[in-house]
Amino acid sequence: MSSTDLKTAATAIRERAYAPYSNFKVGAAIRGASGAIYPGVNVENVAYPEGTCAEAGAIAAMIAAGDTRLTEVYVIADCPTPVPPCGGCRQKLAEFGDGDTPVTLATTDGAEMRTTLADLLPGAFTLAHMEKS
Repeated sequence: MSSTDLKTAATAIRERAYAPYSNFKVGAAIRGASGAIYPGVNVENVAYPEGTCAEAGAIAAMIAAGDTRLTEVYVIADCPTPVPPCGGCRQKLAEFGDGDTPVTLATTDGAEMRTTLADLLPGAFTLAHMEKS
């Protein structure tokens, strides 16, 4: 399976985002360890902090389907430069992926930037930080 599958899924699902306040629709697609693709969209709420990000929605779909590891991420939005996940979503993605997990950030105009989870979140908080010495 190629990254094109993730791009297609994220691009298609982005149109279903619920963003009546900002009009900033985001689509995300993640590939689980099983190879299945899980899309997600941002869902706004009139009480802004109560909305959810596209990446969080994709992770929730992956977990609900029984996959617990992600192997690739694609995020797309209509913006001037490739859209990065927010800080919270970077931590959420790191929970289910490895540092070398490929991440593609994209615009609806076709610009893409490829990176990894480790580059997006250097010094990620992990389970190892919770272990007592």
